[in-house]
Amino acid sequence: MAPYIAESDTEMANAAESVNVAAANGGLPLGTDTDGTCDVCIVGAGPSGLMLATVLTRFGVHTEILDERPDQTAVGRADGIQPKTIETFRMLGVADELMRLGIKIYDICIWRDGKRVGREVHYPDSIVDLLEPYILIGHQGMIEKAFLDDLHQRGVEVKRSHRFSSCQVSESQGPYPVEVHSQFNVTQEEKILRANYVVGCDGAHSAVRNMIFDSPRTAGSSIWGVLDGELDTNFPDIWSKSVIFSEEHGSILIIPRERNMTRFYIEMKETASSKDLGQEYVMQRAREILSPYRVEWRSVEWFGKYQVAQKVASKFMDPTQRIFIGGDASHSHSPKAAQGMNTSVHDTWNLGWKLNLAVRGLAKPVLLQTYEEERKKIGQDLIDFDYEHANQIAGGDAAALAENFKTNIRFICGVGAEYGFNVLNNMAEEAIRGTARPGCTLTPTKATRYYDANPVDVHLDIPILGQFRVYTFVKDLTSVGERSFLDSFSKALLDPASFVSRVGAAAAESYQKTSRKSSKEEVYTRPERYTSVSELITYAMITSTDKSLFEIAELPTVFSQSPWTVYLDDVPHLDTKGQTCTQKWLGELATGDIGLMVVRPDGYVGTIHTFRAEGDGKQAAQVLDGYFSGFLQLPHA
Repeated sequence: MAPYIAESDTEMANAAESVNVAAANGGLPLGTDTDGTCDVCIVGAGPSGLMLATVLTRFGVHTEILDERPDQTAVGRADGIQPKTIETFRMLGVADELMRLGIKIYDICIWRDGKRVGREVHYPDSIVDLLEPYILIGHQGMIEKAFLDDLHQRGVEVKRSHRFSSCQVSESQGPYPVEVHSQFNVTQEEKILRANYVVGCDGAHSAVRNMIFDSPRTAGSSIWGVLDGELDTNFPDIWSKSVIFSEEHGSILIIPRERNMTRFYIEMKETASSKDLGQEYVMQRAREILSPYRVEWRSVEWFGKYQVAQKVASKFMDPTQRIFIGGDASHSHSPKAAQGMNTSVHDTWNLGWKLNLAVRGLAKPVLLQTYEEERKKIGQDLIDFDYEHANQIAGGDAAALAENFKTNIRFICGVGAEYGFNVLNNMAEEAIRGTARPGCTLTPTKATRYYDANPVDVHLDIPILGQFRVYTFVKDLTSVGERSFLDSFSKALLDPASFVSRVGAAAAESYQKTSRKSSKEEVYTRPERYTSVSELITYAMITSTDKSLFEIAELPTVFSQSPWTVYLDDVPHLDTKGQTCTQKWLGELATGDIGLMVVRPDGYVGTIHTFRAEGDGKQAAQVLDGYFSGFLQLPHA
């Protein structure tokens, strides 16, 4: 059987259709399952589109996914899952099969002209604090399948053989202002779908992007051949990630694969069109680069050839806040650091929870604006890093490459994808004492869940339900001052006049009308444990108090009704750095200090504050009111 061959042009021509951008901002009521309408139409069923569909579906947002392919990816394509993405997949409950079947890469070897000149641990714990300090390897079809299986359990399927052709925004459409046109199957029958929002996740040559945005600027380009297959070779580091330089012939990036296969990324030194590079040509170049070691292929599962351009889109959303792009549609780059799929799924994770609130009418326009602001920064950071990293690989200087890798290791593994201060990420600078910082993800830490005495990874313990997490850090629950503070804090939060209470009631009403879509697995995880106080916020407490000194039923209401998120900060010996959760995230709290931290639905820290226990807890509730009112609103009547 001939191997699958993937080719792509260097650019697609811009589509001829224009877009009417007349619709106003603002959330709209949830749609129904009526044929021809949906809340969010996703164009493209690759990892970024399926990630978006997965989170929106479980949040209860009616989503339709259009893809021009007749079936999911079978072999090849994106393959490296970075540590932060593994954590995200674990929180979504889609990681188990990937971790069982995938290959884990812990080290990287560097070769030059037939000699090993370097060997490094991929993610040394002296530089980066990770729960999963490796790259997980599995072809793109495995990743897509994990999402597709989750969607299937929730009653959602991809609409295959639908080729997107155009979309238009118009106020005259009523509650579904975007009209999406596609051609179905070989007959090219025209299909029309009306949606509140459209998201283009249709790849580097995105038809959605090319209709409504300027073409991305190009920073540089290179030509690559890619082979997945089973090898017959005497190269000694075939089961490590390896970079091999040849002054004469170019470079190879070797990635061990599942099922005894190996991936070769082969960069061509000479300038040539990707159309001129056949499979045998690329194989021969690999043999030349690896010389004096022998390499032959017992079988080839996938062969691809393409020209990579480093570019980032000028816009990630249109002026109406109705049409968005994400993933490779918004940025593209070389495959040298395994960043594309990882960055792409976090694009749409960022957008997904914000669209959920917008669809439910709870989001101010500024919330959706933060999508472009935050993810365009990450896209540009990626392009800047990739350009530098690619030049170091092409240069063949092992010491310079190792130094470049160490300098950028936080970004490569995902924890260094950081956002700037904005309406979502804010606080006083002097409040930063530990590793938790607004605009950053949380470092791994352990605590004991009070209710069942289980030691858990605190940052992963609460499932993804589209909620914010509000953590309260308390040293001593036997202190009269601290208990008094918590009592007044709880009463103020539950006061019907508070903004948090009012917007929480609106969220509860929305979820009552259109609930989250569950799967059969959730009979074990019990999502209702985390929505007992609010559909918008899960309240959690982390305390140093000994378990024998208090009962959950004695705690103020927001905590006594949240028994599954009361944690004992008593297992530093299980932590990666031997610290308590409080020490790691907030630093040492002074006696009488109470910490408050908001974590966004996507796991990024929103804001951190500390208060004196002798103060009034109402002040802390007012801080939360101020934070949430910056980007949330009560739905319009």
